[in-house]
Amino acid sequence: MRHLVLTALVVRIGIALATSTFFQPDEYYQSLEVAHHLVFGYSQLTWEWLAPKPIRSIVYPALNVPIYWLLKVLNLDDTSALIWGPKVLHGALAACTDIWLARLTRNVVGERYLDAALIFSFTSIFHGLSLSRSISNSAETALTTMALSYYPWEANVRHWRGDLWKTLLFAALACAIRPTNAVIWVYMFAYLLWVLRKRGNDVAFAIASAACVGASILLVIVILDSAYYGRLTITPINFLLTNASSVSLFYGRSPWHYYLSQAIPILATTALPWVLRGAYTAASTRTAGPLRVLSGLVAWTITVYSLAGHKEWRFLHPLLPPMHVLAAKSYVDSTGRGKRIPGRRLLALLSIPAIIYVTIFHGRAQISVMHYLRSLPPENSLSIGFLMPCHSTPWQAYLHRRDLMDDGMLWALGCEPPLQGQDVTIYQDQTDIFYKSPLEYLAKRFPERVDPAFPPSPFPRSAPGLQTDASYPWKHEWPQNLVFFGALLEQPGIKDVLLRKGYREVWSAEYGWEGDDRRKGGVRVWRYT
Repeated sequence: MRHLVLTALVVRIGIALATSTFFQPDEYYQSLEVAHHLVFGYSQLTWEWLAPKPIRSIVYPALNVPIYWLLKVLNLDDTSALIWGPKVLHGALAACTDIWLARLTRNVVGERYLDAALIFSFTSIFHGLSLSRSISNSAETALTTMALSYYPWEANVRHWRGDLWKTLLFAALACAIRPTNAVIWVYMFAYLLWVLRKRGNDVAFAIASAACVGASILLVIVILDSAYYGRLTITPINFLLTNASSVSLFYGRSPWHYYLSQAIPILATTALPWVLRGAYTAASTRTAGPLRVLSGLVAWTITVYSLAGHKEWRFLHPLLPPMHVLAAKSYVDSTGRGKRIPGRRLLALLSIPAIIYVTIFHGRAQISVMHYLRSLPPENSLSIGFLMPCHSTPWQAYLHRRDLMDDGMLWALGCEPPLQGQDVTIYQDQTDIFYKSPLEYLAKRFPERVDPAFPPSPFPRSAPGLQTDASYPWKHEWPQNLVFFGALLEQPGIKDVLLRKGYREVWSAEYGWEGDDRRKGGVRVWRYT
């Protein structure tokens, strides 16, 4: 495909700038909010960053720091550049996936399949949904694709040692962002050592190179994280130990077949028939060629990830480019065509409407409300409270209101996990308590009357990373603005209470379908009048 670099940059940055929907809290609270806090000194940090043993590395959020710092120096942080700047950065990172997919395809199956792999990539609905967002799995996907593209598939060629160094560097960076990415490289490195098993010097070189690169990247991580947290911190170890505990199950437990029955069909979507056929063809090949190794990598990673109780679609995102290589091989071979790929218009026809929906409409209200709140004059936004499932919207990375940096003036319901070993099956966080009986929560934890001075709430949420008192001692003041999903008004007595207190609706938005009953009815803003 001609002008691939320019095409990839235009497509991915274009999607990033057009994206105006909410997908995952992590794209804000494990990325933009952390960088915003580092540069501007205020934002909302989650328990992962405030726990006694923090589990997140500053490496990935730090990518956004130069943009925020430059905007701050140029006094442009109050402009829309605060939002668009990181979008351009992450769109450019997303383009690396397409650019290096071309190299990966060429090395694994040959030039003939290049256009098909790129068409599958550009028309991927999941890429359209997630790849250009500021979420660590997306950067992990780009780095994994880059690493695999340099992998010494033919260890007999002269330059394989130089390629191995590039593979190890990008793989180590991917592991720095997501430690679980190491699962991929256990398989790929074990295969390389098997290929080199009769060449002692090369085996020694591979092991020494991996140890050198791994130790260097780990040292950089420890230095950066220790500087950020102000004490010696080894986040990869903390991450693995925490996720090996019951804490990860607090965020949901899925059956063993989740990745096979749900994640793979959702990730592959229109490419699924060719992915399955390509994997079958690769597995049926008797010789252990690059395609079979790539298919084995997909199977290995899915198997290992399936052992964990907590599963999410996005955890498999780094496997999507390899699956596109499998699909391209199957698709081209089945059509008997080379450069001209039949059915490309059909793929676009099936994919583009879905990409438009997930990037522009589904979950749009959760982003639009932050633009609305940011546009309010100070006298109409003295305090804001969010009565919705935790982390349902961006925070100061979009709002950027220093006058609301106090937790008591800008607050949302919390959802701190059971960090002290509580039984995850019966543990309830603040969001659970609220939705168990919203009317009771308002009656017990809010004063009888609204104070028109709108003082800060004394204890609006649990302190992240710290032990929660068994009595749930949350205490609020009525804010000037309440933000919630429309479904809350359908709860018995809620609408009457708000009207009686003097609140009236001043803004609402609703776009598309919503599967979570708590998030139905669009987003509403009610103001004390």
